[in-house]
Formats: sequence, structure tokens, C-alpha cells
Amino acid sequence: MELAGGEHTKIGQLRMAELVASALRERILAGGIVDGSTLPKQDQLVEEFGVSYPSVREALRILETEGFITVRRGNRGGATVHAPDIGTAGYALGLTLQAMQVKVPDLGAALATLEPLCAAHCAQRTDRGRAVVPPLRELLAEGDDCLDDGAAFTRASRKFHDTLVGFEPNATLRVVVMSLTSLWSVQEETWADVQMSRGAYPSRSDCAAAQRAHERLVTSIEQGDADEAARIAQEHLTAAQRWVCRTLKDRVIDAASSRSRMRFRRG
Repeated sequence: MELAGGEHTKIGQLRMAELVASALRERILAGGIVDGSTLPKQDQLVEEFGVSYPSVREALRILETEGFITVRRGNRGGATVHAPDIGTAGYALGLTLQAMQVKVPDLGAALATLEPLCAAHCAQRTDRGRAVVPPLRELLAEGDDCLDDGAAFTRASRKFHDTLVGFEPNATLRVVVMSLTSLWSVQEETWADVQMSRGAYPSRSDCAAAQRAHERLVTSIEQGDADEAARIAQEHLTAAQRWVCRTLKDRVIDAASSRSRMRFRRG
């Protein structure tokens, strides 16, 4: 069946739009167009690619749908670039797990498997005394100051874990585990707020025990003892998750809430 002329034109515009979107996408991913910058105006894109205005507008719509740009309309409008980062990956992973109806304990089990590996790798870093240990010790001090405030202690504790896995030297593992820790942090911080409102948050001595585990973990990393770092991390994560999973054992992972979006937006 032959297509009408208007349909041919529309299909041609869509194909050109996809080509333009692909070219711009590759530039963003390669760093040729940096995060936070503005794409060239439509006039410039039309001239550069030799396509029509409808094709350029469709290309921008494609990139906006994918999250690569935010388009501001009007005389002072433009397209601001958003290069994908760990926050982007974590948010997408979280939404996928939520759509699959994955429960909170399942997420915790994955994290308890992978985070100890990151702790071991941190202990094997030759620059751990300079790059890893000092920031973690600063976070230990923050935790000490929050022992009497459960919700604040949870946030400080999660910051410690988020930072620890951020020192994983393998980039692929770092992205995956940081995505998981950020997603778990959303669940645990929500849990902590609810427990505090009910007067059911773990005792100060429980917080102090978690803090001592953090201290032992940092010491093992500082000493370069990878096996001990992994063992402490595994033991601590299992104990800490028990509190959360006792309450959230049947809860599906939350990745779409405002709290979750704010955390992943910080990347």
C-alpha cells in the first residue's frame, strides 16, 4: 500500500529526528556537550544538520523524554543538558525493581552481598590512608554526635555507607553498588522517621553498637585487612538490616516517592 505524501513527510521527519537525537546523545555521552550547558539554538541545529525545524523539535522531544535535556519554552528558552550519572542509574534501577514488586529484604540481601566486596577493595587501595580513611573518620565523628537522635543517626549512618562504596575502585561495581546503597538509604530513612514518631526506634546502645562496627570497619580498611573489612561489613549489614526488615519485610521497594527522587537527583 502506498503512503500519502503527508505520511511520507512525517516518516522522513521522524527518521531525521532520530538521527539528530542520536548525534546529540553521543556528544553528551562523550562529554562533548557537558552537563549543565545549553544546546545550540534550533536555528543553529537546523543549519548544522541540514534538516527541517519539525525534525529538530522532534529530536529535542526525544532527548527530553530520555532525560538528556530539559527544554525551556519561550523567548529565553533553550535546552539544558543533563548528562547521565549515578543518580540517573540508581533512579532507573529503583523504578525497575519497584515495577517488578521487589521487596525491601531482597534489596537488602543484594547489598549485603556486594557492599562487603567494596569494603575489601577499599582496604586494598594503596592510597587508602590518604583518600579513603580520613573522609570516613570525619563521618564517624558525625555519627558520634547523633547517638541521641535516631533519625539523625540513621542519616549519618547512611551517609557513611554511601561514601564508603563511593571509594570502590571498579567503576562498574561502584555505579551498581552506589545505586543500591542510595535506594536502601531511602527505605531505611523512611523507616527511621516512622519508628521515631512511634517511639520505637532502636535504643542508644543499639546505635552505639552500629557506630562501633563502623569504627572497626574503618580500622580494618586503614590496616589493609581486606578479609576483616569484608567480614565486619557483612556482619554489620546483616544486623542493621534486621531492624528494618522486621518492619518492612512485606514492603515493595519505594523508588518513586519525593524522598527517593530528591536523593537520586543529588546523584
